Amino acid sequence: MKHLLTCACLLAALPASAQEIRRPLLEAGVLLGGGLLPDYPAADRSDPRALALPWLIYRGEILQSDERGLRGRLYRSADLELTFNANGALGSESGSGARSGMEDLDPMGEIGPSLRWVAWRDTARLTRIVLEAPVRAAFTTDFSRIRHRGFVFAPEASVERSDLFQAGSRARIGLGPVFATGGLMDYWYRVRPSEARPDRPAYAAEGGYLGMRMQFSYRLPLTDRISLTTGGRVENFSGAANAESPLFRSEWNVTLVGGISVSLYRSETTVASGAEPYD
Repeated sequence: MKHLLTCACLLAALPASAQEIRRPLLEAGVLLGGGLLPDYPAADRSDPRALALPWLIYRGEILQSDERGLRGRLYRSADLELTFNANGALGSESGSGARSGMEDLDPMGEIGPSLRWVAWRDTARLTRIVLEAPVRAAFTTDFSRIRHRGFVFAPEASVERSDLFQAGSRARIGLGPVFATGGLMDYWYRVRPSEARPDRPAYAAEGGYLGMRMQFSYRLPLTDRISLTTGGRVENFSGAANAESPLFRSEWNVTLVGGISVSLYRSETTVASGAEPYD
């Protein structure tokens, strides 16, 4: 699937210092660029796309929106945070590939709680290791109705670094397994008897292990309002629960996204903002 809304919300962060950092309470802008995107997990086809994705940053005490998606903070200490957050992904057309003649895949959203722990940070607080355990409900929409598809559990260990190569830049790389329930696996890998053909037999998917995912992003500010952003993911599906599905075509997927992020609106109201990267 094409998880792009996270990439569209990359924003500025500066290294920790004794001086208070203040940023706009609300920012809105657009990411203009392109990407190479697989049709779905374990698809053998990737499509180049031009992208114009809106993004919103809100730095409230409880409600926040940034590169980690939309979230509400339920609890936070110096190193531990419990949030209820949301994220999303673009859909894809069935086209002439493995899903030829089947329904298109609709845009997908995910929402649910996540426990996040900063396990280690260096003395300068420019680098840290974060462990995160999100459990999210997945749903799709064709913009006329919303359908629940199941649940995703995607624990991840990540390294976050600010001021890499240039002051104000931010880099992140994360690695972790992905598990999904049967309903979501069905959405990707099920083949109904009416959709079967000689090279695509009927198949009923099951829940379980989906694959291993490595995600990365880098943001390079050019001005207060303009920055270059790049990101993506590499996924391996060896040992996946539905490797026997006729729609399971590749054990490797690569997603790449890049472009220019432009802040079009910044509120006059400012707030004291966390100095660590990705706060």
